Amino acid sequence: MGDDNVNLPPGFRFYPTDQELVVHFLYRKAARLPCHPDFIPDLNMDKFDPWDLEGKALAGDNQWYFFSRRSESHTSPSGYWKSMGADEPVSCDNNLVGVKKSLVFHIGEHPVGTKTNWVMDEYHLLEGATSSRSSRRGGTRKSASREWVLCRVYDRSNGGGDSGGFYDDGAELSCLDEVFLSLDDLDEISLPN
Repeated sequence: MGDDNVNLPPGFRFYPTDQELVVHFLYRKAARLPCHPDFIPDLNMDKFDPWDLEGKALAGDNQWYFFSRRSESHTSPSGYWKSMGADEPVSCDNNLVGVKKSLVFHIGEHPVGTKTNWVMDEYHLLEGATSSRSSRRGGTRKSASREWVLCRVYDRSNGGGDSGGFYDDGAELSCLDEVFLSLDDLDEISLPN
């Protein structure tokens, strides 16, 4: 699971936006719809410390992705996850579809643990987001949308994190990248006679 390429063709990498995580992955999981390719694993977040996710969760750009059953405890073997700031809305076509809750990992006992650079973005569907589809498929649960969350974990000090959907991993530009970026300023290019 920790393989960065996830059987994608060369040049492709897994780097979804918040909207894509909620609409294309979490919604399908909660509604029990097939997701192709199905490469985000199910993990119990309470059983793993963030540094133990390598090889267990889907890895991509110093970030680890996994589904987990919703948990209120947010504990792990070495510490706990503490909420930071307000939940952020996730919208699709001007409709609110979910929320993103950001948490920071603390080593030690709650509430006096030591803050780390590990961050988890936990994505939730809105209440009842899958109820109409679940009832059509014969589902008996009142609210499947509250059963699952999708988690993205990263170490802020290691180049992980949200960059608004753009690739900003601190990598140096290649020679070709520099040539293409210089083309926007055609006045400075002198062509041979």
